[in-house]
Amino acid sequence: MLNLVLFGPPGAGKGTQSEKLIQKYNLVHLSTGDILRSEITQGTELGLEAKKLMDQGILVPDQVVIGMISNKLDSNKDATGFIFDGFPRTVAQAEALDELLKSKSAAISGMVALVVDNEELEKRLLNRGKDSGRPDDANPEVIRKRIVEYNSKTAPVANYYKDQDKFTSINGIGTVDEIFGSICKVVDTF
Repeated sequence: MLNLVLFGPPGAGKGTQSEKLIQKYNLVHLSTGDILRSEITQGTELGLEAKKLMDQGILVPDQVVIGMISNKLDSNKDATGFIFDGFPRTVAQAEALDELLKSKSAAISGMVALVVDNEELEKRLLNRGKDSGRPDDANPEVIRKRIVEYNSKTAPVANYYKDQDKFTSINGIGTVDEIFGSICKVVDTF
């Protein structure tokens, strides 16, 4: 089973590359944001708990998110693998994910990180903001803050996977197909 963590700062191209990876390797996309919204819409116990916290402006605890991921894994037992998008964001989440997968006789195959310099990220996000309508993609100051936040909080997650010899970085600058080709060369070694 192929379980891939696609990693990178906002604007690195994770969404674009995820779509291509899902098609090529027949993976199930696990986006924590999508899972949260789905659990809330379905009115599950975890979804109701998450909604109550979110309505209070409180971050959903890791154990709730892990429970939702567990439900998603269980509902896709025939999957050939999963691509984790937006998770894990902390070492504690990475450890919890490893424990969850171990309990299901699975593991993370590897993490692929898209590396893009800050200037390029800002340019991409501003361009995306013209189409997306997202205010956080239109404000250079907010974009820079998001990039700093990513770099400070998620860098330890990369080290966590480096310590397991499951981390590879890919140059995230180039054409979509060039970057995809580089990712596939790595994924094909898992």
